[in-house]
This record gives sequence, C-alpha cells and structure tokens, in this order.
Amino acid sequence: MKKAVFICLECICFVLGTTGVFLPVLPTVPFYMCTVFFFANSSQKLHDWFINTQLYHKHLESYMKKEGMTVKTKISVIATVTVLMGFGFIMMARKEIWIPCLILAAVWVGHIIYFVFAVKTISQEQ
Repeated sequence: MKKAVFICLECICFVLGTTGVFLPVLPTVPFYMCTVFFFANSSQKLHDWFINTQLYHKHLESYMKKEGMTVKTKISVIATVTVLMGFGFIMMARKEIWIPCLILAAVWVGHIIYFVFAVKTISQEQ
C-alpha cells in the first residue's frame, strides 16, 4: 500500500513541478524535491537504481555523504536556479506582480547564501 501511495504522490509532484517550469507562480523546486523523496522511498529497487546513476555520482553523492560539493557542481546548481528563477521573476515582473517577485528574489538570495556559505566546497579529486 505504501509503495502505491508513494508512486502516486511521486507522479503528482512531478507533474506539478513540470507545470511550474511553464507557470512562474507555481514553484518547481519543492515539487521536484518531493518527487525525488517519493521516488527514493517508493521501492528499494528504484532507490538502488537512482544511486547508481552517473547523475547521482557526479553531483549528489559527495553532498549526500555530508562531504560537500565541488566548485563546478555549485556553479552548475546556482546557474540553473538563477536561470529558472530569473525567468519566473521576469514573467511576473512583466505583469507587475510584485509580491511574488519579492518572494522569489528572497528565495534566490537564500539559495545563493546556502550554496556559497553552508555547503562545504571540496576538491575535484575526492
């Protein structure tokens, strides 16, 4: 039963997150994070598959082991977040929707502060 509920929630969160890419008012990152959570916890087989992917080893493994991230990975994450949030910001600013713009700007600043100061930077060799 738990597996079916998690797979259902995973699909819903994925659809909402993907919709958020095109609708700036709908947040993308929280839905994608929920998708990953439900995906990883829906079955051990899916979890094992994900942690054996190149994407996981290249970008997330060291972070999940609490070692940190490489400068290249940090820049990649910050650039992606900046582009996506910037697009949402511009679309909302064009419609003069200022409160969500301020919230989005605050979230963006929070991302920058977190990745620059809270996530440890490790060397490429590790």
